[in-house]
Order: sequence, then C-alpha cells, then structure tokens
Amino acid sequence: MEGEKMDTEGKVETEKMNKAIAMAYDVQSKIVEDLFGDHLHLGFYDSSSVIPGSDVNSAQTRMIEVALRFASVSEDPSKKPRNILDVGCGIGGSTRYLASKYGSQCKGITLSPVEAERARVLTAAQGLESQQVSFEVADALNQPFADGSFDLIWCIECADHISDKTKFVHELNRVAAPGATIILLTWCHRDLSPLENDLHPDEKKLLTQAVSRNRAKWISAADYMNLFKSCSFQEIKYADWSPHVAPHYAEMRKITLSWKGIMSYVRHAGWRQMGIKFLMMPSVFDTFKNGLLKYCILTCQKPQ
Repeated sequence: MEGEKMDTEGKVETEKMNKAIAMAYDVQSKIVEDLFGDHLHLGFYDSSSVIPGSDVNSAQTRMIEVALRFASVSEDPSKKPRNILDVGCGIGGSTRYLASKYGSQCKGITLSPVEAERARVLTAAQGLESQQVSFEVADALNQPFADGSFDLIWCIECADHISDKTKFVHELNRVAAPGATIILLTWCHRDLSPLENDLHPDEKKLLTQAVSRNRAKWISAADYMNLFKSCSFQEIKYADWSPHVAPHYAEMRKITLSWKGIMSYVRHAGWRQMGIKFLMMPSVFDTFKNGLLKYCILTCQKPQ
C-alpha cells in the first residue's frame, strides 16, 4: 500500500510539473519566436563566428550542424536517417531543419499544445507536407511510438525539464531502432569527484534559484553516460560546449532589453513575468561562469 501511495504521488507530481512546463512554454515560445525566429535553442559560436544579434539564427542552425558532425551522422545519401524524432520540439525549428536536410520523415513531441499547433502552422507555411513532418502533444517519458521507430533521435534543451532521467533514457532506448544515433544537448551540473557524494550546499542553493525559474532537474554528464552504459549503448561521446554557447546569453540579454524585446514580453507575459525573467538571468549565467552548470553534448548509438 505504501508503494502504491508513493507511485500515485509521483504520478501526480509529474503531471503537475508537466502542466507547469507546458504553460510556461505556451508563453515563452511566443516571445522567443518574436525575437529570434523558430529555433528556441542556443546557438553555437566559435572563433570564426560573427556575434552580432543578426547572427543568432545562423548560430542556432550551426548548433544543429556541429552536433550532427560530432555524432558522426553520415552525409552519405544511402546512409542518411529515414525516421527522425525531435524530443521537446518546441515550435519545430529543428524538426523542419532535419526534415529538409535529409528528406526524412520527422516527428516532434512537446508538452505544449500551443507549441504543437504553432509548429504545424509554420510547417505548412514552409511547404512541408504533414505526412513528412508532424507534431504531437506527448510526454517524453511515455512516447506514443512503437518500439524501434527511429534511426535518429534529437533532443536539445529538453532533458533538464525531465525529472526521471533513468526512465527518460530507457524510453529513448525503446523507440530507437537498432543502430540508431541519439543526440542529447542539455545542461548538466559539474561532475562530482570520487570523494564527493553531492554538490556543496552553496552550489545547491544557486541551482535551486535557477530551478525555481526553469523548472529544471540537473544531473552530471557522468550520470548521463552511466545511464547510456546501462542501456548498452555504444560509441558514447561527450563534450562541454559551454564556451561555445556563452555568447548567446549576451546576445539574448541585449535583444531582450531592446524595445522590441520589452514589448514582446509585455504583450505575451506581462510586466510581472518580465521582471522575474530579468532578475533570474544573471543567476543562471553565474552558474556557467563558475563551472557549476555546463552545456553538454552527449551522443551514442544503439547496438545493431
């Protein structure tokens, strides 16, 4: 009975969190689209990148291309992915990009009905058929797909919102076809040393401040890699891309503080929510500067 009670409480808490995330992105996605376009994720900057605000969108598409190369996704037409899943698809920017790049069947899932509908509208406007690119409102922990459905799984800046990381990775394993590539771009807290059992109290306090705004639950890159190993994934790779995304925060802050940014926040979120966003941004950025949070890419392949 006690176990059943805990399971029920866990389900209620998960449903509550999912609803809160969906409601937050109902608003946030509108603001981000106003200011940056249909990609809701960070951009990739390197020594050759141009940083002005007009380059944000190209930095975002560069992020996709660099991630695909890092994961060794083949450019050979005979080996390209045929069925792609975008987990946490937002309004479908990555989904459409991958569909156009590979000519593949792509599906995107999000918790937000508003995002899913907007993704469908943008997809139709870009001339992509709904049979090729489609979107569903679905939970990443309980995906509405058959086993072994996808040969490429793309998940960018979604995993940090998922509380049960073990179940999440196992669900990715379930829907991945033999030989599939999984690409995960997410924030991770720093790895613990062999002598540590947990983060320091001051570090946990700083993360708690960030969590209150982002509804996130972070683990380390080492934790993710151990989860990958538990599924017998192969070709597991990891890199810390924090230096490559840090310029995006400077651009985001500059554009957000512009007149266009302020008016977008007021129109979609109101003055109060805009104030919370501004107050939290420095705290989140501090976690990057002191190395507590890292922006990581983790990739792997499911055995044939």
